Amino acid sequence: METANAATVKRKVLLKGLDCANCALKIENGVQKIEGVRSCSVNYVKQTMIIELNSTHEEEIMGFVRKKVNSLEPDIKFISGIKGTVPKLSAHSHNEASHGELVVKSKPLNHEDSYNTSHNHSHDDSKDNVIDDSHGHGHDHGESGVKTMILRLVASIVVGATGMIFNLNGIIGFSLFIIAYLIIGGDILLRAVKNIIRGQVFDEYFLMSIATIGAFVIGEYPEGVAVMLFYQVGELFQSIAVNRSRKSISSLLDLRPDFANVKIGDETKQVNPEEVRVGERIIVRPGEKVPLDGKVIDGHSAMDTSALTGESVPREVASGDDVLSGFININGVLTIEVSKTFGESTVAKILDLVENASSNKAETEKFITKFARYYTPVVVIIAVLLATIPPLLFSGATFSDWLYRALVFLVISCPCALVVSIPLGFFGGIGAASKNGVLVKGSNYLEGLNNVKYVVFDKTGTLTKGAFKVKAIVSASDWNQEHILLYAAYAETYSSHPIALSIKEAYGFDLDEHRITDYNEISGHGIQVTFENSSVLAGNEKLMQSEEISFVKPTEVGTIVHVAINHKYAGYIVIADEVKDDSATAIRSLKQMGVKKIIMLTGDNKAVGEAIGRSLEVDEVHAELLPQHKVEELEKLDAKKLPKEKIIFVGDGINDTPVLARADIGVAMGGLGSDAAIEAADIVIMTDEPSKLAAAMQVAKKTRNIVWQNIVFALLVKGLFLLLGAFGIATMWEAVIGDVGVSLIAVLNAMRVLKIKPEIVRTS
Repeated sequence: METANAATVKRKVLLKGLDCANCALKIENGVQKIEGVRSCSVNYVKQTMIIELNSTHEEEIMGFVRKKVNSLEPDIKFISGIKGTVPKLSAHSHNEASHGELVVKSKPLNHEDSYNTSHNHSHDDSKDNVIDDSHGHGHDHGESGVKTMILRLVASIVVGATGMIFNLNGIIGFSLFIIAYLIIGGDILLRAVKNIIRGQVFDEYFLMSIATIGAFVIGEYPEGVAVMLFYQVGELFQSIAVNRSRKSISSLLDLRPDFANVKIGDETKQVNPEEVRVGERIIVRPGEKVPLDGKVIDGHSAMDTSALTGESVPREVASGDDVLSGFININGVLTIEVSKTFGESTVAKILDLVENASSNKAETEKFITKFARYYTPVVVIIAVLLATIPPLLFSGATFSDWLYRALVFLVISCPCALVVSIPLGFFGGIGAASKNGVLVKGSNYLEGLNNVKYVVFDKTGTLTKGAFKVKAIVSASDWNQEHILLYAAYAETYSSHPIALSIKEAYGFDLDEHRITDYNEISGHGIQVTFENSSVLAGNEKLMQSEEISFVKPTEVGTIVHVAINHKYAGYIVIADEVKDDSATAIRSLKQMGVKKIIMLTGDNKAVGEAIGRSLEVDEVHAELLPQHKVEELEKLDAKKLPKEKIIFVGDGINDTPVLARADIGVAMGGLGSDAAIEAADIVIMTDEPSKLAAAMQVAKKTRNIVWQNIVFALLVKGLFLLLGAFGIATMWEAVIGDVGVSLIAVLNAMRVLKIKPEIVRTS
């Protein structure tokens, strides 16, 4: 079905009702085996599946995918909508392909459209356009599901307690315990039977069914009921915790606007943001979210940008300023001219990046996936051996005793704690990073930040503001500084070069073109002009030398514009790029976090580059580089590092695309609203602050700590109970409490990721 070089598309599917990590794992593994499917990633937290598949047979493959999901989990609703946009070819990092290889990549899918054709953005499940016809057991306990489960728990306890309190023996007692068992565990038994028929044997339903039925076989009726009851209580609490976590993550990214006030003549009409076209004007009142990207054409206000940038200080905007969707208007009324449709807006891109981040799984997640695949069958085999071999080998060993130990062994073996909490931890980490103004495109990149030992910065626009300013005016004759700036500004009247613009900005007055004549731009040297009958020369050393004018060698570092008036040297102007306010903080923080070497690459001249490097205390500076030379410097560094060490390149995301692609992790600085930055980088810092990189690394380290706390805790407790069960010390009651308790604690611990707040110490 699949041709060698077939184009691929991405499809997003909503798996409504999926709230089980084991179920997500089965679906992911099953779909990946379908011919024509390049990759599949299931996010049980968001109940979504992202599939990359052969575009030639797209609908046919999606039919197979639907059948596979229905066969694996028939109670889950498969809701598929429109497909992703046409894929782009882009050279990306060797995380995805070998150096220089072209990788097929789809543009991000729209957050809602992929599975909601009704354009309802309220996220109200009751308004979904798909009828819910599932009645089987699931892990998704909604409000009505919680009430139903509580009633089942109470009924089971009452019936089972009746049998215990009155000590009813014989058929009556047995019948009461069977009724209590079926009330609380009938759905588990039914699901286990269905899964066995479909060839899915080793899952939690099978484990709980075989363990509790075994308890009845050996006459431990109360224990069989109690184990199933504890299991269901644990599942209920775990589901509530996961749903709470899901809502917490969603609240972190609560950027989606509910409406837009379109201005029509003297009136406004409230419409869906997706209906607004480019060029239309919208009104944003105090307290409302800006629904679409645009430019303010009337009004002024303070904007809360914290949802996008993590910054608490409001941003003042007025007529002529650009605003982005997701900003919240604080006080004034603004009229905004829309510059992008909703699908191309900043909010849509941010939501999509975070939604689809689960497609790129961390190595820890991949390990646990493989671990869970083999762990449960191995434990079941050991349990069978534990029940059968000792009674055959040891005299006095009874089959019922060792069968009970084997059942305890089975109860504790479920890997839910790991399979649930680890993806939840990484997804929460991505949400926490987003809240702090950093978009991470996958948990693999978030995990990779823990191994960063080399950070390579671009200079202009990354460590510096990328805006040239006049830093000094040095007079070398009778001319004063004001006159030197005046003549230089008029010499640059017609130039749009950044250097010329900085001189005219420093002058600060309107330029009257009628005051100049004989304008002559000398390529590679500067400008010659007549200003009110005075001959003016403004340019570099080469201009002074060619005109045989004696000039002063500057001691300052920066771009120098020499000025001569009537063939007599007047002085020079020093122009330099400004270092960002928190660049020094960023460098210091990265070194404190264990980064071995910080390097700055720049196309600027050596003197300027080295001066900025010294002021920021970077370890190495490589200047006067073209983009291909920057790649070469990165490859030299890559050859020296250890295999597990990572190199980050931080650039402005526009002219640094080749280096961003070549680095282990490419970080786009100041990428808010920049299509080029979002497309090229693995991580996008949504503000112009280099210190956000250190903040992202702090989030990554704390996320890893919490994830590994769960791994170690779950394995230790389960290992302990497996040993206690094997030696007959632990009862089945204790085993099930241990199992659900570990899962619940791991989920609650994973939720701590959402509260991560990076601590970056600012320098004065």
